[in-house]
Amino acid sequence: MGVFSALTTAVTGMQAQSYALENISGNIANSRTAGFKRVDTSFSDLVPDTALNRQIAGSVNAYSRATNTIQGDPLATRIDSNAAINGDGFFVVDQRQRGVGSNTLFANSDLYTRRGDFDFDADGYLVNGSGYYLKGQKIDPVTGQVIGSQPEVLRITKDQFPAQATTAIEYSANIPAYPKTNSADINTPGSELLGPGTDFPGADPRTVAAGGTGTVDGADVTRFLNRSIPGGSVTVYDELGRAASVELRWAKVSNASAGPPATVDTWNLFVAQNTSAAAGEVAYRNAGVAVQFDSKGLMTSPTGGNIPMPNMTIGGVDISTISMTTGNNSLTQNGDSSGQTNARRIGQNGYTAGTLDRVSISGEGQVIGTFSNGQVVALAQIAIARFNAGNALKRLDGGAFEETIESGSPIVGLGTSALIGGNVEQSNTDIADEFSKMIITQQAYSANTKVITTAQEMLRDVFNIIR
Repeated sequence: MGVFSALTTAVTGMQAQSYALENISGNIANSRTAGFKRVDTSFSDLVPDTALNRQIAGSVNAYSRATNTIQGDPLATRIDSNAAINGDGFFVVDQRQRGVGSNTLFANSDLYTRRGDFDFDADGYLVNGSGYYLKGQKIDPVTGQVIGSQPEVLRITKDQFPAQATTAIEYSANIPAYPKTNSADINTPGSELLGPGTDFPGADPRTVAAGGTGTVDGADVTRFLNRSIPGGSVTVYDELGRAASVELRWAKVSNASAGPPATVDTWNLFVAQNTSAAAGEVAYRNAGVAVQFDSKGLMTSPTGGNIPMPNMTIGGVDISTISMTTGNNSLTQNGDSSGQTNARRIGQNGYTAGTLDRVSISGEGQVIGTFSNGQVVALAQIAIARFNAGNALKRLDGGAFEETIESGSPIVGLGTSALIGGNVEQSNTDIADEFSKMIITQQAYSANTKVITTAQEMLRDVFNIIR
């Protein structure tokens, strides 16, 4: 029976090598398919139960060996919505069944893929080149909190991002101990100060607590400008997103060196309301707080460093409930040869309404939206799933995989992996390696046919003996 067994064994060898060649062919065909995972072939011998001194090599069987966990090289595409996973994990995706726009119905089943060439369709869904729709969780753009607990198909529309009224101005600056105003004369003590009386016969612009009106009359603008120094400007917004430019000016009102009743250096902050105001109209408003510094130039009042801005209307825009935050050391009074305010930072937290300009994907898997008003906000968290046995996933068309009992349940989260935005993972097929395997497979197949030919000749010799 040895010759007949050799025939059947050679046939299994040919079948196994044919199976291997089929896998090699598929790997080469998909060497340029994004996210493709090659299928290797493993061989297993089939040995009949025989006595110890009569054992034979036996037949062979071929099995597929998955490479789902072997990463392909990332390729930069310059498409912001593309992403490649650097490390373990799969994108969670779904399939469309029917409908369009907000009425689109999906299969509501989680599938998994490494193909990250996602791009927006006409309805705002992120879909890859094989037609699978990306899943994740929406993020509230205002609070930054993730919405919901289960991944759903992501749909990002170009809705308008609402305006936010300015509530705080961040201010960091140094005010000169001796302000070089237009009226300042080093030989005349107090000439650098903003004083009452003859300086402003119409109205004392200092704080009400100091006996002033807290406003600069339009008739006194020139006098006021000669007794104060610029403090910088910043654009703020009301609840409708309308912009107004806030111009700041500092005026020193007392020197501690002059002696009682002054014991500290005191300044007043003014905000321009209408620089073209006529007589009897308000040109500048006082913040209404005495800003004081100790002998080391550190601000001692107001406590906490917050200076409330005056409620006012600038250019028809109502500005109210704004506070200037300086911290304890951001606003100082130190010597400065220029005699002018050195504003290191002026910022604010408001913005006008905006529309979505572009999106990108961060390393943490967030879909980041950049809006026309300059705001950069996280819009969604992409769902990433990892498996204890990723190579046991079932392959589907289009580079997708399906969970199996052998693969285990998905573990949601990036873990130690990261996303590379603007990139797509390439096939993990190595053409040179596949050609090497193809040559070996061809030789093994030919060798098996030689065995069949030899067995056939041996059988013919047996039949010739009978004749």
